[in-house]
Amino acid sequence: MKNKDTIILNIPEAPCVSIHITGLVQGVGFRPFVYRMAMKHGVKGSVDNRTDGVFILVENFHGISDFVHDIQINAPQASEIHDISVEGVFTHQQFHDFSIIKSIDASDAITEVSPDIAVCDDCLQDMKQQKHRIAYPFINCTNCGPRFTIIKALPYDREQTTMNEFRMCDTCRSEYADVADRRFHAQPVACNNCGPKYAMHHDGNIIHNHAEILKRATDVLLDGKILAIKGMGGYFIACNALDDSAVNRLRRKKNRDAKPFAVMFRDLTHVKNFVELSAPEEELLCSWRRPIVLLKQWNPLAASVNYNLDKLGVMLPYMPFHYKLFDSSDLEALVMTSGNISDEPIIIDDVLALKTLSSIADAVITYNREIYMRCDDSVAFVSHGATQLIRRSRGYVPAQIHTHFEVDGILATGAELKNTFCLGKSHTAILSQHIGDLKNAETLDFYEESIERFAKLFRCQPTTIVSDLHPDYLSTKYAHESGLNHIQVQHHHAHIASCMAENNINEKVIGVSLDGVGYGTDDAVWGGEFMVCDYTSFERHSHFDYVPMPGGDKASKEPWRMAFAYLYHYLGDDFLKLDIPFVHQLDMAKTKLLMQAITSKMNTPMTSSCGRLFDAVAALCGICMHQGYEAQAAMQFESLIQEDCTESYGFHSGEIVSFEQTIQDILHDIQQQVPLGIIAARFHNTLVNAIAATVKTIHQQTDIHLVALSGGCFQNKYLLEQTVKLLSDKQFKVLIHKKVPANDGGIALGQLAIASHLR
Repeated sequence: MKNKDTIILNIPEAPCVSIHITGLVQGVGFRPFVYRMAMKHGVKGSVDNRTDGVFILVENFHGISDFVHDIQINAPQASEIHDISVEGVFTHQQFHDFSIIKSIDASDAITEVSPDIAVCDDCLQDMKQQKHRIAYPFINCTNCGPRFTIIKALPYDREQTTMNEFRMCDTCRSEYADVADRRFHAQPVACNNCGPKYAMHHDGNIIHNHAEILKRATDVLLDGKILAIKGMGGYFIACNALDDSAVNRLRRKKNRDAKPFAVMFRDLTHVKNFVELSAPEEELLCSWRRPIVLLKQWNPLAASVNYNLDKLGVMLPYMPFHYKLFDSSDLEALVMTSGNISDEPIIIDDVLALKTLSSIADAVITYNREIYMRCDDSVAFVSHGATQLIRRSRGYVPAQIHTHFEVDGILATGAELKNTFCLGKSHTAILSQHIGDLKNAETLDFYEESIERFAKLFRCQPTTIVSDLHPDYLSTKYAHESGLNHIQVQHHHAHIASCMAENNINEKVIGVSLDGVGYGTDDAVWGGEFMVCDYTSFERHSHFDYVPMPGGDKASKEPWRMAFAYLYHYLGDDFLKLDIPFVHQLDMAKTKLLMQAITSKMNTPMTSSCGRLFDAVAALCGICMHQGYEAQAAMQFESLIQEDCTESYGFHSGEIVSFEQTIQDILHDIQQQVPLGIIAARFHNTLVNAIAATVKTIHQQTDIHLVALSGGCFQNKYLLEQTVKLLSDKQFKVLIHKKVPANDGGIALGQLAIASHLR
């Protein structure tokens, strides 16, 4: 439930009443809040944290219903109450006042752990006014600050966090003990006298003075140089987002050719100078979660920030240091990218950061508090007023997803790309932070370490492990080598089950799963799938036409290969007679080799992938021949859409969804020099129509009205919105993702749900 949704309670007739509150109620200032409510209502008793929630023990009185109701509707903004239970206590206890008592480690049941919370406005004001916290860059209170990234164990108390190393000064301790103070029982409370401190490594010197650090940091950034800074969940790298030479220098040093950078603006006013911003987008951008939000750009920054894309990843400051950095300069916007070497996890170790990031950055800023749980920035966009997560991490993890089925003891290992794993505890799914692509030893180490830490923190001892079908995924190998009862789940079935689970659906659905790659039961590469699913099984009713992938995985990095494959598949070698730029640019030696490979079926697996279809059309139009990052071709193609164009191309819908006519029509448009914006719109509209036509056919066969959309292709905002609109217009009820990503970052939830029903 949400805090605004009240639970109707029957208050038992007993001398005392025990109130048990579960949900996200620790690390969010819940006990101090309960204390204030008790003072308001004249309640006598106590409140304490336990591993399985917050417990309130009070003397029964006639106004107790109002007390509980107040707790429900006025709870702290970052909290979320899942359940409240009330029991009578018939052993009378004499209370003289209301108090917060020591936390109790009650059982293996656990409460929710708060995500990290962006610094609040009150703390920002305190940085200017409180003598012991003037300009203090680690300021926090019960309403804000680090949580998940510093916690080691439950219950959530200071000694269970990485703040345990810092002994509170007398001033902080008095605030911590003062019920009237906003820092009453705020576990990370600290100040200039007793808390963590920054240090800057620059030009062979180590600077400890905060004012000097800020001056040097802003000088570095304004001089077009690069800065590495220890953030909340790991190091990040920054440069001036309006300085094209600085951004290009960062690209060269980080070996990141074209992938777009996220940008942190100094405030909302400066955001509006560069991007369009709807009311729901502004609400998300300014929320305490502070994700990176993809927004439509109308005024350019440095051109190299987001080459050939119409969307910009935007975020606002969320740490006190971010605000101080902007306050100390005229900087308007900073590129903020993960502090890592490409394809490796974000760095959290100070020694490793100084060793590794010094080769990228001109200065490194660190601090002396440990990051226990590494956690990258979250990424999202808004569609139909609702948040769509692309990367679920800081601000969202480890918020639990409540299920209507029991998942205890299940570990879902996720996929290979954008990996997350998922632990089952009673009726809750605990999805990990973004791990990354499981393709190297460093990321695998992070993955294994995180599984171990989650299992310890949430007191979960897995007995069943579930993985993808793909035998070569490191997550599959991890599951196989675990020695646990091992269940394997087809990739696209897991996608649909993920969407079902987060929407609390327990009936058959028509599942539309569109992505780049998933191992099929026929050993082909799936990715354009129409299924009838429940949690125990799926039936593949239809799929995109199989097309060869010349060079296997190489085709996903070189879209021209997929354009070649589609032309050869539908036209044979007659396509070489086409008078279009794509054909003119082909290397004839490579062309002959590819035709031979396709004919002899040498390293040319067949694919029904929607992602590879996007690649093919983008390359055919000359938009992207080689991809510097995943989905580059599709993202650039989406950026070109002329949204007032409602036309589409031909296609064939049936057991096989064929785009032969689509390709023919696109070739005609290219030859007629139709603007790329219109071609992009017509192609996207064709996909939407093909989805709707295929769903309608399956509905006629099954009488199912419920449609679940999942897979990475539904991160395409236009495709998602137009598909939902058309299906809704045709009276289908459409399920989409809102709590977990539609891409492989949400697949572990589906694996967990399926394993729960199969074991």
